[in-house]
Amino acid sequence: MNNHEIDYKLFGDDMQYVQVELDPQETVVAEAGALMMMDDNIQMETIFGDGSKGSSQSGLMGKLIGAGKRVITGESLFMTTFTNVGTGKRHVYFASPYPGKIIPMDLSQYKGKIICQKDAFLAAAKGVSVGIEFQRKIGVGFFGGEGFIMQKLEGDGLAFVHAGGTIHRKTLQHGEVLRVDTGCLVAMTSDVDYNIEAVGGVKTALFGGEGIFLATLRGPGTVWIQSLPFSRLASRVFAAAPVSQGGGGKSSGEGGIGGLFDIFNK
Repeated sequence: MNNHEIDYKLFGDDMQYVQVELDPQETVVAEAGALMMMDDNIQMETIFGDGSKGSSQSGLMGKLIGAGKRVITGESLFMTTFTNVGTGKRHVYFASPYPGKIIPMDLSQYKGKIICQKDAFLAAAKGVSVGIEFQRKIGVGFFGGEGFIMQKLEGDGLAFVHAGGTIHRKTLQHGEVLRVDTGCLVAMTSDVDYNIEAVGGVKTALFGGEGIFLATLRGPGTVWIQSLPFSRLASRVFAAAPVSQGGGGKSSGEGGIGGLFDIFNK
């Protein structure tokens, strides 16, 4: 095993958090800002890249390349490690950034690699490599919703992925095809063939409200689909927010969500 072996427990329903149990000298790596709370004797350290064995052995240049890959995927330059420096078991907790589910994935059960949308990664056992996955087909890059680049999680340890709403896990048989809204695709195993196709018909594309392109996933392999992409949630919230009136800066929905945005803008 190249990765630290960690135990976990999930709490909550729509706003979940995960409790990670660390034995002495075990380490978990997480996105900056994912921490909810932690026990005493947990040492927190900010690092470049993902802290995996490969990047640490390649010196400064390897760390810079690892950090650069994270910038390409839209993530922070830094990640945070949490190490149990005590003598007994300790716990560290990570929270969901928005309503949805946390999906635990044992990479050893998926041929050591999972491809996911660029903002799905939450935390993982130290040793799991968080890199970038370039899509081979130009159509995927230009119209894939999640962009030309997706994240890849590699290793034989445990990783936690977050997605919005309810999660549907589907195992595709050989040659079986599933067409998905591009924003609803959360993750897939490396053997799934992923492409983009245009929605048929001009009227459907322009007035159907479902977008012009769909992701085509062809088996064999396993895919994870989310019912509420964050982009969809954010667009509905801003569309429902009242427009400010006059020069006074007071919104027509003061005391409701409009008032909430006024507070944030102060």
